[in-house]
Amino acid sequence: MKNITKIAKIVATTFLFATASQVYAQGVASLANLLDLVEQDRVSESEEYRQRIQEFEQNVNRQQEILDTTLQRVATEESLGTQLSDNFEANEIIIRDKTAILRDRRGDLNELFGTLQGVAGDFMSNFQNSIISAQYPGRVEFIESFIEKAGSTTDQLAIPEIERFWYFMQQEMTESATVSKYNGDVALPNGDLVNRSITRIGLFNAVSDGEYLSYNGDIGHLQVLPKQPSSGVMGAARALESASSGFTKAWIDPTGGVGGQVLANLINFPTAEEQVRNNSGPIGFIIVGVGIVGILLGFFRLIALELVAAKVRNQLKSDKPNKNNPLGRVLLVAEANPSADTETLELKLGEAILQETPALESLLTVIKMVATIAPLGGLLGTVTGMITVFQQITVYGAGDPTIMAGGISVALMTTVEGLVVAIPTIFMHTIVKGRADSIVHILEEQATGMIAQKAERIASR
Repeated sequence: MKNITKIAKIVATTFLFATASQVYAQGVASLANLLDLVEQDRVSESEEYRQRIQEFEQNVNRQQEILDTTLQRVATEESLGTQLSDNFEANEIIIRDKTAILRDRRGDLNELFGTLQGVAGDFMSNFQNSIISAQYPGRVEFIESFIEKAGSTTDQLAIPEIERFWYFMQQEMTESATVSKYNGDVALPNGDLVNRSITRIGLFNAVSDGEYLSYNGDIGHLQVLPKQPSSGVMGAARALESASSGFTKAWIDPTGGVGGQVLANLINFPTAEEQVRNNSGPIGFIIVGVGIVGILLGFFRLIALELVAAKVRNQLKSDKPNKNNPLGRVLLVAEANPSADTETLELKLGEAILQETPALESLLTVIKMVATIAPLGGLLGTVTGMITVFQQITVYGAGDPTIMAGGISVALMTTVEGLVVAIPTIFMHTIVKGRADSIVHILEEQATGMIAQKAERIASR
């Protein structure tokens, strides 16, 4: 048993020794490989290092060459700058001497050129804003160069330039008293530019196709006024365009200048229709609608009562009662009761008149109600408009009046609309009621006359 144990130990020891020898051999091989790799990396890094050093040296040499070239160029430019500075100083001395010589030789011309410069400056605004410049372009540009040359100390105005400026002044004065026709560009309200036949009335106005034009010197061409005057004025403009000789009546704006400031400002003054449409609000439109209904009802009742009054007048001329009018129906009641006493006949005729009165006074209450409601609606619009104004003041403050303008416009416009509706409606109600009362008065008069005649017959018997 002991021998077996020894043999097992010996075998195990031999196995462990063999395994350890194998591991050691493998480890030795791995270290050798590692050393080889380290040596290879060192060699490659040494090669890259040498290449980098070589590139760096080359870059240093190139930079030095660039630096040398730059320094040489700087020296050359400094030398050139010194030379130019000397030339500049010499030229300044020459210019100063030449300017003195020019000033001495010009003498009194300096005063003349100063006067010409001032006159040209005064005419500059006239040329720039004159509708004559739309027919003769290029005048403003010439005047600008003329003014610049007249004020220059080096440039000299030539006699042809002075004569041309004189021609432009004479042209402005001459053309301001003539009516001229020519073709030119006209800008439409939608922005389109078209070529039209233009008739210019002095320096006051220009018309084309019966439309008045305005002129803006910054734009350089005529424009159709966005809002034209009345049809009569435009008709006179068309007659002027079609005329070939003689005198033709036409309307002009004496403010002139840019084609008439008054005509150009028409767009800032809206018509009554535009004011109602833009500033009424819901309450204002309700007032207008109610007023239209009241006026139409008034005209309807007035026409109906006129027809009834005509039939009543015809009945007064006839001895035979007719059912187509109130008086005829009242007379038929009297004929139907020939044997009634005066008191009974009076009651029956009064009843007949009362039956006719509602038809004659029909819709009068509605018309009166419209006349009463209209100013109350205007007051309501005033209150709501002022509430809007106070709300805007609360939010935006009172610094900008334009913010409050909308609410104030609504407040005032609804008040105006209420009064405009109420006044004619009250007038219409008065007329209609007077017409109805006159017919009722005729009925009562005829009834009273019949009762009086019957009473006289009874008294005579």
